[in-house]
Amino acid sequence: MVDEQPEPAQTAAGGLDRRAELSEFLRTRRARLKPEDVGLPDFGRRRVPGLRREELAQLAGVSVAYYTRLEQGNGHNVSAEVLDAIARALRLSDAEHAHLTHLAKPKQHKKKPVARSQQVRTALRHLLDSIDSVPAYVVGRRSHVLAWNRMAAALFGDWAELPAQERNWARMVFLRPEYRELFVEWEQKAADIVGYLRMDAGCHPDDPQLSALVGELSVKSEEFRRLWAAHDVKEKSYGVKRMRHPLVGDLTLSFETFRLVDDAEQSLITYHAEPGSASAEALRLLASWGADATRAGAESPAP
Repeated sequence: MVDEQPEPAQTAAGGLDRRAELSEFLRTRRARLKPEDVGLPDFGRRRVPGLRREELAQLAGVSVAYYTRLEQGNGHNVSAEVLDAIARALRLSDAEHAHLTHLAKPKQHKKKPVARSQQVRTALRHLLDSIDSVPAYVVGRRSHVLAWNRMAAALFGDWAELPAQERNWARMVFLRPEYRELFVEWEQKAADIVGYLRMDAGCHPDDPQLSALVGELSVKSEEFRRLWAAHDVKEKSYGVKRMRHPLVGDLTLSFETFRLVDDAEQSLITYHAEPGSASAEALRLLASWGADATRAGAESPAP
């Protein structure tokens, strides 16, 4: 089961404001640090939480005026060495460091046709179809699901039944109630999705379609607004997800992310269970139902 995901229609909204993004990202990272976290004395009550700009500048080895300009969104001519020093002072993760670099020193991208769709290679489609025991799908820009196999449809629901624009993890997690039921730690899944979108926004702050998606979700979901305002970023990687499927009940599955070498904006995601576990048996049962699994579960009593 595959889908050539068309890009959403061009909207009147522009891209995200890179200067505002840089300013808010630095401010929120500074606010989460306490003086004792970085070996500085604390001289009593503070008007706002976190380190002062003066303290952060001292830790990074730059002038207060220089850091203030940067936190105000002026990243012009900032060197990689200075960004590295600020990243160390703020105790940034690798993903956060990359995000800071994208915001402060954006790469110049050639403009692409607005209506151009993201393409999934034929060989990759065949690979998905050949994986008959492991849920797998390809995700692209803005968390769009581009292609998937039969087992992914059995686990997550038959995405072929959704309009192409709705095959988007952010829309599904925040706007479709069945995904709140599916993910046991829904809050963590929601935070992960927002973190991925934040990374995407840092790489492509001028993307009007991403801006439109963020605007839509901000209007429709208070939880999305709260998580987006936190400015947390995250790279897709690996981990464990607990799910509660309407047909087979609880599953504990490990997921892996494989970024495509020929297109860094696409990733292959797979889910698997520990051999011999109850979750592995549940996946085998789902395989026998295929894409009808979620529908059949919805018509059956809860396990």
